[in-house]
Amino acid sequence: MLNTIRPAFTLLVLFSALTGLAYPLAVTGVSQALLWGSANGSLVLRDNKPVGSSLIGQNFASDRYFHGRPSATQGQDPAHPDDSSKTVDAPYNAANSVASNLGPTSQKLLDRVKADVEAKRGAGWNTVPADSVTTSASGLDPHVSPASAFAQVAQVAKARGMPETRVRELVEASVENRLLGVIGEPRVNVLRLNLALDVASVGLSQK
Repeated sequence: MLNTIRPAFTLLVLFSALTGLAYPLAVTGVSQALLWGSANGSLVLRDNKPVGSSLIGQNFASDRYFHGRPSATQGQDPAHPDDSSKTVDAPYNAANSVASNLGPTSQKLLDRVKADVEAKRGAGWNTVPADSVTTSASGLDPHVSPASAFAQVAQVAKARGMPETRVRELVEASVENRLLGVIGEPRVNVLRLNLALDVASVGLSQK
């Protein structure tokens, strides 16, 4: 019996060490050495402090900042902490990535989109790109289309007291093109654009 158990136990220990320790440590070491940013959440730093991730959007509410797409994510209702069925809107809640699951015939969706379009036109938007009033599948999309970013230039410039031409230049510099020229669509990372905007605002104030 021992002759049967011994090799089985030896193989168990060997493969546990190989797949449970050696392999994970090797993969972690390679990723930290070659892909540090991606392996650690693609963090975006300001003054060497993390202010977010380039992969997860944030809810910017002030007119002084560019806004991302609407987000349908939700969070626990603080009024009912013990009832997980009670939720409230919590835009860009990374712990609860989800779409609204509302179809094109949903009156609730139509009313919400119509209200958003009217609000943006009232804020001075000349055009209202589709992605600026529709949620992404994850609810966490950190990007907007260049058209959506350019549509916000006048509003942000007015709130900041900056020349529109300068704000437009920041948007143009923030446009990320298709991968290899064919994969994906041109896009603007909202967090990175807003950080560049803060830097530019400080530079103008110091002149």
